[in-house]
Amino acid sequence: MSDYTISRILPSDRRGQRQLAELLSAEGIRKDGNLDYTCGMFDDDYNLIATGSCFGNTLRCMAVSSAHQGEGLMNEIVSHLMDVQYSRGNMHLFLYTKCSSAKFFGDLGFYEIVRIPDQIVFMENRRNGFSDYLKKLQRESENIHIPAVLDCGAGSVAALVMNANPFTLGHQYLAERAAAENEILHLFIVSEDASLVPFSVRRRLVMEGTAHLPNIVYHESGPYIISSATFPSYFQKDEAAVNESHAMLDLTVFTRIARTLGISRRYVGEEPQSQVTGIYNRIMREKLPESGVECVLIPRRESGGKAISASTVRLALKNGDWELLAQLVPETTLRYFTSQEAEPVIRRIRTADNVVHY
Repeated sequence: MSDYTISRILPSDRRGQRQLAELLSAEGIRKDGNLDYTCGMFDDDYNLIATGSCFGNTLRCMAVSSAHQGEGLMNEIVSHLMDVQYSRGNMHLFLYTKCSSAKFFGDLGFYEIVRIPDQIVFMENRRNGFSDYLKKLQRESENIHIPAVLDCGAGSVAALVMNANPFTLGHQYLAERAAAENEILHLFIVSEDASLVPFSVRRRLVMEGTAHLPNIVYHESGPYIISSATFPSYFQKDEAAVNESHAMLDLTVFTRIARTLGISRRYVGEEPQSQVTGIYNRIMREKLPESGVECVLIPRRESGGKAISASTVRLALKNGDWELLAQLVPETTLRYFTSQEAEPVIRRIRTADNVVHY
């Protein structure tokens, strides 16, 4: 152990935040936009020489001043962050790192999930975490019964991943197409709670809005399918690199899932209003066939000549435009948002600065 002290750097600590920005910049790291805890290691003159942060159950933005590298300070930073996470009740931890640093974190008890060569490695602190998740997906798929009268693609297995923030007629149309064209549809609902509509509500609305489709197997994405909202950007040179790394990481994870479940098609909806999703879809169309998975791009369902999007639905909720809302969502979603139960979610949407995501 070193003689240096580790303490929390609060958002209100101007000197600490300035030193944090300087240290990260010096080490070629951008400050991540999603952090809920940051610590610093300071020398006797209260100069910041090492730092690390958390967001949810991930470790982020870890750096040691070049003048102090080789002193084992990163070990202490990681140990401190893990203690913080354990005290929060987060026992299953994740981190993203450069390929050159993966062995270091492996020596600290983290295990590789997937890697994108020359870009990023995704790691967790459980040896069998991802393999256990794959076994869980298999168990969830065992009991599905496909009616003999169902007219769908014989033997074909498809997948659909949706955040559904919230579930719209566009999501419903996409699920109906995929279910009609395949014997089994694995529908993954992003379970990360980074959306204005909580996961418990999103899952419920997805299941209610697709209850008429008997060949769907529902899965939670768990911590392995990461939303673009919380994918780390701190060691990526620009937003284009962030989007590409996120897409490649997600597709590498999905390929492992597809092999486990026998998935041969992935359905995606066009997203004309989202630049990020447009980039993601382009990479998906290029890379999925290399792994033997067909990428089926479905044009968005329209209302009033415009593509239906969850952003438009959130904007209608923010503005209290119930007439527009009724044109964009299935009856099950409308029923929820016109109930008293939805008031906390509507209040959250109306107080949000921005509900339209590009």
